[in-house]
Amino acid sequence: MIVSHIDQVAAQKLMQADLKDVAKQVLIGPKQGWRDHIMRLFTVAPGGYTPRHIHDWPHINYVTQGSGVIYLEGKEHPLSPGSFAYVPAGAEHQFRNTGSAALSLICIIPAPVK
Repeated sequence: MIVSHIDQVAAQKLMQADLKDVAKQVLIGPKQGWRDHIMRLFTVAPGGYTPRHIHDWPHINYVTQGSGVIYLEGKEHPLSPGSFAYVPAGAEHQFRNTGSAALSLICIIPAPVK
């Protein structure tokens, strides 16, 4: 069980050649008692992006702030607060911030994926 606030969770700046200005916070997962899933918050700075990638697990995404696009299987879809997306396993995808403020999105994946 956990009750907390986003300000209490350390952000990890992700460093890879194929992404730009992305930070991740792990909010809830097996360490907090949710054994089957992990809820993370990604923050993408203006002009930033995640890599275009494919993986073996699905995930659910919910935009909490900012604007951008999700590239999903060859097509870009606009994102704004309240937008959500289901990305199936094996689908190529990418998030990109097209706005002037941070793009933040909750991402829920099955555990034990990190």
